[in-house]
Amino acid sequence: MRGRLVYVMGASGAGKDSLIREMLRRFRGLPLAAVRRHITRPAFSEGERHIAVSRERFEELAAAGRFSLHWTSHGHRYGISVHADLALARGVSLLVNGSRAAFAEAVRRYPDLVPVLVTAKPHLLRERLLARGRESGAALEERLAGALLALPDLDALPWIRIDNSGHLHEAAALLEQELRSKLPLPGQNRHCGQSSSPA
Repeated sequence: MRGRLVYVMGASGAGKDSLIREMLRRFRGLPLAAVRRHITRPAFSEGERHIAVSRERFEELAAAGRFSLHWTSHGHRYGISVHADLALARGVSLLVNGSRAAFAEAVRRYPDLVPVLVTAKPHLLRERLLARGRESGAALEERLAGALLALPDLDALPWIRIDNSGHLHEAAALLEQELRSKLPLPGQNRHCGQSSSPA
């Protein structure tokens, strides 16, 4: 049985990475893994464990067809390796921190994807971004303005909407319940190797 792509979207500071990590913990032993994105920015000690590449190397990989999806956001390039397709074919569902910029293409490539929208109150987004310390000034305001952008007009999709303004465990419990009803999970646990996420 083929796995499904769980496409997690939301403004910076909404807590997408935290929810993805919590889903991996809650689904440990089941065929669910997280995609490590290629990003043209340095790796940080906290937050998402991405694969840091130069812009030149990124464009080389894109030209060689090494990404199943790639996009530009906030001055950086983001890519999902074609290895993700192999994991899906093996029956492993994948969590990916996605972008509205690539959502229409993601739906075209993965018609059965599970779209997840994570939101949080505006003042919390600002507090979380300030605490993260990656952006300030105009860059921070650009991130916050992105929270106001309209989503693609794809109302026919079965959206999962998660308000992550409160405690993480509350939002995670809601997302877990939704995913358990939508993903092709086996009746009993089996090892699926979350520690070796598709690169």
